[in-house]
Amino acid sequence: MTPPLLTALPIRALTVDDLPHCADLSEDRGWPREDHKWGLLLSAGHGYGIEAPDGRGLAAVCVVTRYGPDQAEPELAAIGMVLVADRYARRGLGRHLMAYICDDLLKGIPLTLHATPYGRPLYEELGFDTTGRAEMLRGAFRPDADAPTPGTVPVRPATAEDIQRILRLDGEVFGTDRTQLITRLPAFTDRLLVAEDTAGELIGYGAIWPNMETHVIGPLVARDTATAQALVTALAAATDRPLRTDVDVRHEELLGWLKERGLGSVAFNAVMTRNIPGLPGDWTRRWAPLTVAAG
Repeated sequence: MTPPLLTALPIRALTVDDLPHCADLSEDRGWPREDHKWGLLLSAGHGYGIEAPDGRGLAAVCVVTRYGPDQAEPELAAIGMVLVADRYARRGLGRHLMAYICDDLLKGIPLTLHATPYGRPLYEELGFDTTGRAEMLRGAFRPDADAPTPGTVPVRPATAEDIQRILRLDGEVFGTDRTQLITRLPAFTDRLLVAEDTAGELIGYGAIWPNMETHVIGPLVARDTATAQALVTALAAATDRPLRTDVDVRHEELLGWLKERGLGSVAFNAVMTRNIPGLPGDWTRRWAPLTVAAG
């Protein structure tokens, strides 16, 4: 029997019931399973996949997170978790899936993604340009006596009443409405903190969430470096696990501060965009994403 042409296989929408197969695919490619993160992405975003012709789960997947008040016509869409099963790698399946997402499903929509050096050539062929860079850090955080304290930059746990304030600040910083993601933070994260100035104005927020043996810090939004440091210090105090985060390389002072306190550089990813010259919003207050898979 002639095996099916992989690039002719149909692409279907995924549901939360596909989560185990998505985690299996992560594991197949040497990534952590990341069940917790997959659950968020499949509920806040939209997953797409291709059934493996051998009947063993999924052959390829990706997740699209749409931003803006109209999900049907998003202002921006982030693509992440682009994975192809090892046994089907280098046979055009990833390109087939990405071409469908970019040229059929989201044709003309501004797109963004974080690309590894391995994936970057494919995305460039699909019309993406590198418009930024993020450095992934990982390690055991060592607090320092000179770190900002709540007395300098007031930091406290977020309450239900803070969600609307966080949404307004997030909209300013990211330049689009991310309600479907932000409103899931209280349930998804282990700790969600806000920072206020002396007048009680919200000047930042940050969260920490579990991912296998680490805790990830993100999103991290802050008015300045001192506010970002205060949020990181308070979030790190809530865990004994190693920390992981992805920081915009333009925030050199924060990167140096984190490295002095035990976090080491793991990798650099390119921030790429299509149909838009760069990400909207205010990068100076955008320090780390919730996850690179969601932009």
